[in-house]
Amino acid sequence: MAINLQKGQRIDLRKSGGATLTEFCVGVNWGAIEKKGGFLGFGKSVTQVDLDLSCVMIDSAGQVSDHLYSPDYKPDFLAKFGLPPGKLLSRNNALRHSGDDRAGDSGGDDGLDNEVITVNLTAVEPNISQIFFFLNNVGQEDFSMIPYAKIRMYEGTPTKVKEVFADYNVAAEAQYAGKKALIMGKLYKKDNEWKFNAIGDPTEDVFLGQTIHRIVKSYL
Repeated sequence: MAINLQKGQRIDLRKSGGATLTEFCVGVNWGAIEKKGGFLGFGKSVTQVDLDLSCVMIDSAGQVSDHLYSPDYKPDFLAKFGLPPGKLLSRNNALRHSGDDRAGDSGGDDGLDNEVITVNLTAVEPNISQIFFFLNNVGQEDFSMIPYAKIRMYEGTPTKVKEVFADYNVAAEAQYAGKKALIMGKLYKKDNEWKFNAIGDPTEDVFLGQTIHRIVKSYL
Protein backbone atom coordinates (compact mmCIF):
# COMPACT_ATOMS: atom_id res chain seq x y z
CA MET A 1 0.00 0.00 0.00
CA ALA A 2 1.31 3.46 -0.93
CA ILE A 3 2.56 5.82 1.77
CA ASN A 4 0.42 8.99 1.93
CA LEU A 5 3.01 11.61 2.79
CA GLN A 6 2.47 14.69 4.91
CA LYS A 7 4.42 17.93 4.57
CA GLY A 8 7.86 17.55 6.10
CA GLN A 9 7.65 13.76 6.33
CA ARG A 10 10.83 11.82 5.60
CA ILE A 11 10.84 8.21 4.47
CA ASP A 12 13.31 5.49 3.57
CA LEU A 13 13.15 4.14 0.02
CA ARG A 14 12.32 0.61 1.14
CA LYS A 15 9.36 -1.38 -0.09
CA SER A 16 7.14 -3.42 2.21
CA GLY A 17 9.19 -6.55 1.53
CA GLY A 18 12.39 -4.78 2.59
CA ALA A 19 13.90 -4.30 -0.88
CA THR A 20 15.43 -0.91 -1.66
CA LEU A 21 13.72 1.23 -4.28
CA THR A 22 16.39 2.32 -6.77
CA GLU A 23 14.58 2.59 -10.13
CA PHE A 24 11.27 4.45 -10.14
CA CYS A 25 9.30 7.36 -11.52
CA VAL A 26 8.65 10.70 -9.87
CA GLY A 27 5.46 11.97 -11.46
CA VAL A 28 3.44 15.13 -10.99
CA ASN A 29 -0.23 15.40 -11.89
CA TRP A 30 -2.34 18.56 -11.83
CA GLY A 31 -5.76 19.71 -12.88
CA ALA A 32 -6.90 22.36 -15.31
CA ILE A 33 -9.09 25.10 -13.82
CA GLU A 34 -12.74 24.36 -14.50
CA LYS A 35 -15.62 26.71 -13.73
CA LYS A 36 -19.33 26.24 -14.22
CA GLY A 37 -21.12 28.56 -16.58
CA GLY A 38 -19.47 28.69 -19.96
CA PHE A 39 -21.13 30.13 -23.04
CA LEU A 40 -24.48 31.78 -22.09
CA GLY A 41 -24.17 30.28 -18.63
CA PHE A 42 -24.27 26.68 -19.80
CA GLY A 43 -21.61 24.01 -19.46
CA LYS A 44 -18.25 24.98 -18.05
CA SER A 45 -15.15 26.92 -18.93
CA VAL A 46 -11.75 25.28 -18.83
CA THR A 47 -8.46 27.11 -18.35
CA GLN A 48 -5.45 25.02 -19.23
CA VAL A 49 -2.60 25.09 -16.73
CA ASP A 50 1.02 24.89 -17.89
CA LEU A 51 3.21 23.71 -15.03
CA ASP A 52 6.82 22.67 -15.50
CA LEU A 53 8.30 19.85 -13.45
CA SER A 54 12.03 20.31 -12.98
CA CYS A 55 14.81 19.00 -10.79
CA VAL A 56 18.30 20.02 -9.77
CA MET A 57 21.02 17.72 -8.49
CA ILE A 58 23.17 19.14 -5.69
CA ASP A 59 26.68 17.86 -4.99
CA SER A 60 28.40 17.43 -1.63
CA ALA A 61 29.82 20.96 -1.89
CA GLY A 62 26.34 22.45 -2.12
CA GLN A 63 26.59 23.31 -5.82
CA VAL A 64 24.15 22.55 -8.65
CA SER A 65 25.91 19.71 -10.47
CA ASP A 66 23.24 18.70 -12.97
CA HIS A 67 19.65 19.52 -13.87
CA LEU A 68 16.52 18.63 -15.79
CA TYR A 69 14.21 21.39 -16.98
CA SER A 70 12.45 22.31 -20.18
CA PRO A 71 14.63 23.08 -23.23
CA ASP A 72 11.96 25.67 -24.13
CA TYR A 73 13.33 28.14 -21.57
CA LYS A 74 15.25 30.85 -23.40
CA PRO A 75 19.02 30.32 -22.94
CA ASP A 76 19.76 34.05 -22.72
CA PHE A 77 17.27 34.46 -19.87
CA LEU A 78 18.63 31.38 -18.07
CA ALA A 79 22.12 32.83 -18.41
CA LYS A 80 21.06 35.84 -16.34
CA PHE A 81 20.67 33.41 -13.45
CA GLY A 82 23.92 31.63 -14.23
CA LEU A 83 22.05 28.59 -15.53
CA PRO A 84 22.80 26.41 -18.59
CA PRO A 85 20.19 25.58 -21.28
CA GLY A 86 17.43 23.13 -20.42
CA LYS A 87 17.60 19.42 -21.17
CA LEU A 88 15.55 16.28 -20.57
CA LEU A 89 18.33 13.78 -19.80
CA SER A 90 20.88 13.94 -17.00
CA ARG A 91 24.42 12.63 -17.05
CA ASN A 92 24.79 8.84 -17.08
CA ASN A 93 21.11 8.64 -18.11
CA ALA A 94 20.35 8.63 -14.38
CA LEU A 95 17.26 10.84 -14.69
CA ARG A 96 15.03 11.31 -17.72
CA HIS A 97 12.19 13.82 -18.19
CA SER A 98 9.06 12.81 -20.13
CA GLY A 99 8.61 16.25 -21.70
CA ASP A 100 6.33 19.27 -21.36
CA ASP A 101 2.58 19.11 -20.63
CA ARG A 102 0.92 22.48 -21.18
CA ALA A 103 -2.68 21.76 -20.23
CA GLY A 104 -3.27 19.72 -17.07
CA ASP A 105 -6.15 17.27 -16.66
CA SER A 106 -9.64 18.43 -17.55
CA GLY A 107 -12.71 16.47 -16.54
CA GLY A 108 -11.00 15.09 -13.45
CA ASP A 109 -7.87 13.08 -12.72
CA ASP A 110 -7.12 10.64 -15.56
CA GLY A 111 -4.89 8.47 -13.36
CA LEU A 112 -1.67 9.33 -15.20
CA ASP A 113 0.89 11.98 -14.38
CA ASN A 114 1.26 15.00 -16.61
CA GLU A 115 5.04 15.14 -16.35
CA VAL A 116 7.34 12.38 -15.13
CA ILE A 117 11.02 12.11 -14.25
CA THR A 118 12.33 8.55 -14.38
CA VAL A 119 15.04 7.93 -11.77
CA ASN A 120 17.80 5.33 -11.62
CA LEU A 121 19.63 5.96 -8.37
CA THR A 122 22.33 3.42 -9.18
CA ALA A 123 23.45 5.63 -12.09
CA VAL A 124 23.48 8.92 -10.16
CA GLU A 125 27.02 10.24 -9.80
CA PRO A 126 28.52 9.48 -6.35
CA ASN A 127 29.10 13.16 -5.52
CA ILE A 128 25.36 13.96 -5.78
CA SER A 129 23.80 14.18 -2.33
CA GLN A 130 20.41 15.83 -2.96
CA ILE A 131 17.89 15.96 -5.82
CA PHE A 132 15.14 18.60 -5.58
CA PHE A 133 11.86 18.38 -7.51
CA PHE A 134 9.84 21.54 -8.08
CA LEU A 135 7.05 23.07 -10.16
CA ASN A 136 6.87 26.43 -11.89
CA ASN A 137 3.69 27.89 -13.35
CA VAL A 138 4.29 29.31 -16.80
CA GLY A 139 0.80 30.87 -16.98
CA GLN A 140 -0.97 33.60 -15.03
CA GLU A 141 -2.65 31.38 -12.43
CA ASP A 142 -1.42 30.80 -8.91
CA PHE A 143 -1.59 27.61 -6.87
CA SER A 144 -4.70 28.71 -4.98
CA MET A 145 -6.62 28.41 -8.28
CA ILE A 146 -5.25 25.05 -9.43
CA PRO A 147 -7.57 22.31 -8.10
CA TYR A 148 -4.81 19.85 -7.24
CA ALA A 149 -1.13 19.09 -7.72
CA LYS A 150 0.17 15.65 -6.75
CA ILE A 151 3.63 14.17 -6.64
CA ARG A 152 4.11 10.42 -6.39
CA MET A 153 6.87 7.87 -6.61
CA TYR A 154 6.05 4.65 -8.36
CA GLU A 155 7.48 1.68 -10.20
CA GLY A 156 6.58 1.60 -13.87
CA THR A 157 6.89 3.95 -16.84
CA PRO A 158 5.53 7.42 -17.64
CA THR A 159 2.53 5.77 -19.33
CA LYS A 160 1.99 2.76 -17.07
CA VAL A 161 1.90 2.68 -13.29
CA LYS A 162 2.91 -0.68 -11.85
CA GLU A 163 2.94 0.04 -8.12
CA VAL A 164 2.79 3.35 -6.24
CA PHE A 165 5.34 3.63 -3.44
CA ALA A 166 4.41 7.03 -1.98
CA ASP A 167 2.33 10.07 -2.86
CA TYR A 168 1.90 13.62 -1.64
CA ASN A 169 -1.13 15.77 -2.52
CA VAL A 170 -1.37 19.54 -2.50
CA ALA A 171 -4.95 20.83 -2.64
CA ALA A 172 -5.97 24.34 -3.66
CA GLU A 173 -5.90 26.49 -0.53
CA ALA A 174 -6.09 30.20 0.24
CA GLN A 175 -2.51 30.16 1.57
CA TYR A 176 -1.28 29.56 -1.99
CA ALA A 177 -2.67 32.88 -3.29
CA GLY A 178 0.05 34.67 -5.22
CA LYS A 179 2.29 31.60 -5.19
CA LYS A 180 3.56 30.68 -8.66
CA ALA A 181 6.04 27.92 -7.79
CA LEU A 182 6.08 24.90 -5.52
CA ILE A 183 9.10 23.06 -4.11
CA MET A 184 7.59 19.57 -3.97
CA GLY A 185 10.23 17.40 -2.33
CA LYS A 186 13.75 16.06 -2.45
CA LEU A 187 15.69 12.83 -2.57
CA TYR A 188 18.67 13.01 -0.26
CA LYS A 189 21.50 10.69 0.68
CA LYS A 190 22.26 9.94 4.31
CA ASP A 191 24.82 7.34 5.38
CA ASN A 192 25.03 6.28 1.70
CA GLU A 193 21.31 5.49 1.62
CA TRP A 194 18.72 7.48 -0.33
CA LYS A 195 15.64 8.87 1.41
CA PHE A 196 12.79 11.20 0.45
CA ASN A 197 11.50 14.36 2.13
CA ALA A 198 8.07 15.81 1.21
CA ILE A 199 8.60 19.60 1.29
CA GLY A 200 5.52 21.17 -0.33
CA ASP A 201 6.58 24.82 0.08
CA PRO A 202 4.90 27.39 -2.21
CA THR A 203 6.88 30.44 -3.33
CA GLU A 204 6.30 33.70 -5.21
CA ASP A 205 8.93 32.84 -7.84
CA VAL A 206 7.80 33.73 -11.33
CA PHE A 207 10.74 32.05 -13.07
CA LEU A 208 12.57 28.77 -12.67
CA GLY A 209 15.89 30.52 -12.07
CA GLN A 210 14.51 32.18 -8.95
CA THR A 211 13.37 28.82 -7.59
CA ILE A 212 16.76 27.23 -8.15
CA HIS A 213 18.49 30.15 -6.40
CA ARG A 214 16.02 29.81 -3.51
CA ILE A 215 16.77 26.09 -3.17
CA VAL A 216 20.53 26.68 -3.05
CA LYS A 217 20.20 29.57 -0.59
CA SER A 218 17.57 28.23 1.80
CA TYR A 219 17.14 24.45 1.50
CA LEU A 220 20.62 22.93 1.61
